[in-house]
Amino acid sequence: MGAVTIRNLPEETHRALRVRAAINGRSTEAEIRAILEDAVRPEGRVRVGTLLSAIARRAGVTDEDVEALEQAREKNPAEPPKFE
Repeated sequence: MGAVTIRNLPEETHRALRVRAAINGRSTEAEIRAILEDAVRPEGRVRVGTLLSAIARRAGVTDEDVEALEQAREKNPAEPPKFE
């Protein structure tokens, strides 16, 4: 897990973070994590799996199609190529 150091944070900003953290019942560090998470991973973001599923549905792929593909799929892992 990554770590971030923030230098030269104004005292007023630090104080406001501590107050906000206390209001939300979190540590200052947990509050900063929550703020950053909300900023860079908003709730309305597009998720790849959801997007691919929507494309498949628009293309007419049904649950039965997916089940048929699963049944026809080779269950054994592929053998790596040999370069001799």
